[in-house]
Amino acid sequence: MEREQLLEGSLHPEGGRFNLAAVREYIAEHYHEPLSIDQLAGMAGLRPKYFGELFKKTFGQSTMDYLTELRISRAKQYLQESDYLLREIAHKVGYSDEFYFSRKFKKETGVPPSSFIRQHKRRVAACSAAAVGQLLALDIIPVAAPLDSKWTSYYFNKYYDRIETHLRVDLMDQELERAKLINARTEAIIGHDAWDSAWEEHLLRNSQNLFIPREQDRWDVQLREIAGFLGREQQCGQWLQRFEHKARHAREQVASAAGEESCMVLRLYEDHLHAYCNRGIRDVIYGELALRPAYTGSGTLYNEPISLAEVSLLNPQRLMLIICPDFATRRHWLSLQHSESWRNLPAVQSGKLDLLPSDPWFEYSAVALDRMLEEAVLMFTGNSPSTEQETVHGYPSVYPL
Repeated sequence: MEREQLLEGSLHPEGGRFNLAAVREYIAEHYHEPLSIDQLAGMAGLRPKYFGELFKKTFGQSTMDYLTELRISRAKQYLQESDYLLREIAHKVGYSDEFYFSRKFKKETGVPPSSFIRQHKRRVAACSAAAVGQLLALDIIPVAAPLDSKWTSYYFNKYYDRIETHLRVDLMDQELERAKLINARTEAIIGHDAWDSAWEEHLLRNSQNLFIPREQDRWDVQLREIAGFLGREQQCGQWLQRFEHKARHAREQVASAAGEESCMVLRLYEDHLHAYCNRGIRDVIYGELALRPAYTGSGTLYNEPISLAEVSLLNPQRLMLIICPDFATRRHWLSLQHSESWRNLPAVQSGKLDLLPSDPWFEYSAVALDRMLEEAVLMFTGNSPSTEQETVHGYPSVYPL
């Protein structure tokens, strides 16, 4: 009955074509069961060959690749978070033969399940939100990391119970934070701000440290450096390959929706507007998505005062606005929305104004850029690239556009 209901409820209202998203949702819910192309094509009422071609064209990957990704992703979680035997995990993710599962796992991840378990039991700490985003992309959940419901809400909500030691985001009380790190028994510490020599000397007695200056290199260069330090080159290469594929697909979708639209990012602080571009915005909005900036500023990165009259003259077809969270700024934003000069901006009149939250747009890491890419696709196309299904840590979610 479930299959008939899915089939009946998934007919496109215009012309009777089956909605492939429903088949994809069925796969996500039944990945642990035996599934075949013939079965799925039959659900769609299509020939298997045509179904496979249409699925790949629609979602950017083949049906079996999508199924395999779901299974291996869930298997990684079982390996890290449970005491199940290997044959039990194989059965739980849809493989009847544990030896075939092991071969498939190694092909997809580069290491057999036994090595994966050993590698992922390393106790690595992150001392900045960006370091968390880099470690998760390497499939490492840090044992200690800065967590705050306001400033790192994504990590706070998703990993609160899985990160053992919670550090302060600002590391204000260094003695307390150092004691936390020592008690966490870390083997390696990754950060973006070096500490004083006393900190370094004390912590080096117990762990290896890698500190990368915040303004040094692009996020992907930093990711490779961290991967080399931790021996995670294989995971790094896989993550970057997936991200590249995802970004290419996103660029096609956004180009189709936005065309030659010019766009501009504004930052509101107290009662001052700024034309704004940080590294994440540069790499995602103007880099990966190749959108046309209405304002170029004095360089690739800028935070320059600008008036509403100047914004009006630039006439961006789309605006993105970052509102600082302090009380004075929020109060001014309430009044700005009712001003005639703001409401007369073409982008505001046409409803092409989007608010950018500080998380993830102020973080510069692999996971943050992956999330920015998804948010940008949603803003420009109205299609959410995330199905909210479980994925493994920082790996880019499958791209259902």
